[in-house]
Order: sequence, then C-alpha cells, then structure tokens
Amino acid sequence: MDLGTVIGLVLIIALLLGSMLMGVGIGAYIDIPSVLIVVGGSIGALMISFKPVQMKQFTKVFMIAIKPPEEDIPELIKKLVEFATKARKDGILSLEGDVNSEPNAFLKKGLSMAIDGNEPDTIRDLLEIEMEQTSTRHKIHGSIFSQWSGLAGAMGMIGTLIGLVAMLLNMSDPSAIGPSMAVALLTTMYGAIIGNVFGGPISNILAIRNDEETLVREMILAGIMSIQSGDAPRVLEAKLLSYLAPNNRVSQFD
Repeated sequence: MDLGTVIGLVLIIALLLGSMLMGVGIGAYIDIPSVLIVVGGSIGALMISFKPVQMKQFTKVFMIAIKPPEEDIPELIKKLVEFATKARKDGILSLEGDVNSEPNAFLKKGLSMAIDGNEPDTIRDLLEIEMEQTSTRHKIHGSIFSQWSGLAGAMGMIGTLIGLVAMLLNMSDPSAIGPSMAVALLTTMYGAIIGNVFGGPISNILAIRNDEETLVREMILAGIMSIQSGDAPRVLEAKLLSYLAPNNRVSQFD
C-alpha cells in the first residue's frame, strides 16, 4: 500500500467535504445534471479515445497507483550475487533449480535463456523488447488518466455553457435562474476535482511507477549479463549498486 497516495487522496477529500460542511452543507454541492455532464460525458469521451480492452484496465490501473507491486531491491541484489557466486563455482547450469522456483517472471525468463545457452546479444535484445513493450503499455494506461483530466475539465466548461444558456433563456423566471446557475458552477467544480484530484495526480504517479519498474528490470538485465559472462560476485554487486542512490548502496562484502 502506497501510504503517500492514500493519505493524499483521503486528505483532499476530507478537506473538501469539511469545507462544504462548514458552509451550506454537502447537499448544496450535489447536482445530478452536473454529474451526468462531467462524469458521464468525460467517461464517454474516454471510450472514444481508447480501445475497449484498454478501458477494461481502468480500475486495475487505478489500484496500481494505490497499491503498487513492490520489489525488495536490496534482497534482489543479494539474490543475484548469490546466483553469481553459485554460477561461478558450479557453472551456470547449477542455477536451473533456483530458476524454476524464481517468482520474478522477468528474472526467470532471462536466466532461463542464459541457462539454455543463448547468446548474450540475443538475451539482451529479447529482454529489452519486453521492457520496451511493457513500458509502452503502462504509458498508455497512464495516459487514460491524463486524458480524463483534460476531458473532465472540458466537460465542466461545456456544462457551464449549458447552464448559462439555460439561465439566460429563463431570465423572466427567477425560480429557474438558481438551478441553471448551479449547473453552470458545479460542472466546473466537478471537472476541476476530477482533473486535479484523480486524473492528473494518478497519471503522474503511474509514470513514476513505470520508471521504477523499468529501472529494476534494467538492473536485473545487467545482473543476468554479468552472471552469464562469469563476472566475480563483487563486480556484479558493484554494477547493481550503481543503479541506486549513493546513500542506499550497502555492500554485502563490506
């Protein structure tokens, strides 16, 4: 669970609801026509912008922002160093049993190819293709929320225009001015909330998650190449630690 994301969302929602309660109450900020225009309209526009198979991932991708898959990087480096030590001592084929029980699919695939005797360039090319395609899929999923942010704001403006037109057409009826003005203002508010609480921030955190996963996979690839080439465990560790910030580099050999 990413506490930063969860706390941020809860804090924003709590502050918004609290400020509404201290004013005229939450009920005054609920307007069904405004919800239909902004939420329904923006989701409909998203369905036009993306393929159905991509839209099916909407909820799953949102949960990745809340609860991302986590990789224990120090433990991963330790594991790769152990693999390097074993391969250097008993040969790379000795890792076959370890690979079969390896939970990290990317590491398992790369080491399996090395054990099968594939050329280093072949392994690197295939793993880099997988990294690139995975990153591309993640960017598309993240762009759904980025697009949602812009579309919700645009639908908010459309709702504002609808409300203003309705108000101007009913200037002779004072009782109709209030509801029309509510639509005009609340659609803008709903669009701003969706864009600045959900769309933009979620898109940004998903981009960070993608960069973090890519970095881990680059580190794994470097480790696999080092194991296959027979590098000393200390050398392999030094390579992997270089992917971390200086204050996070803790060597097993110190």
